[in-house]
Amino acid sequence: MYVLILNGSPRKDGNTTIALREMEKVFAEQGVQTETVQLGAMDIRGCIACGACHQTGKCAFNDIVNELAPKFEKADGLVVASPVYYASANGTLVACLDRLFYSTHFDKTMKVGASVVCARRGGLSATFDELNKYFTISGMPVASSQYWNSVHGREKGQAEEDGEGLQTMRTLAKNMTFLIKSIALGKEAFGLPEKEEHITTSFVR
Repeated sequence: MYVLILNGSPRKDGNTTIALREMEKVFAEQGVQTETVQLGAMDIRGCIACGACHQTGKCAFNDIVNELAPKFEKADGLVVASPVYYASANGTLVACLDRLFYSTHFDKTMKVGASVVCARRGGLSATFDELNKYFTISGMPVASSQYWNSVHGREKGQAEEDGEGLQTMRTLAKNMTFLIKSIALGKEAFGLPEKEEHITTSFVR
């Protein structure tokens, strides 16, 4: 089992990292391999809707997004984490996710997704919802915890003081591991759900 973790914080060893490390410890205990990539300080431009990926199978901008694509395809689960900026995720992370999900055409059905958010005070729920939408448009089950997947902290290290938040991260990793393993057994026994031919509807008229 392999989980790809995308850390959208630009701060090395910040509060978002503290939350993710709590998950990484549980994954290791459960025998799940993880790889964490810190994206927040990278130079990642947004999607320009050029459509080149439909011809080439990869994004026209050859950066970290194309490097992440085969790792995402291999992964059984994806964790996406971000600090909160104006009740939203880090813009660099959003640019990466827009391009990563749009330019990769492999079937993401039943890969397990989980989002993690960190803030001093507010905007956590809005950011949590924003990140989950990448999963729910892609046929990816969303892992849940004992509370919304969030931790609190502003200054470096303050997340260590959020006992409930850290417990939420541990529970999330346990639930995500269970879901990944259960889906693997289900795929082996029953295969993936049958898909209908995709219907695209325009509401222009």
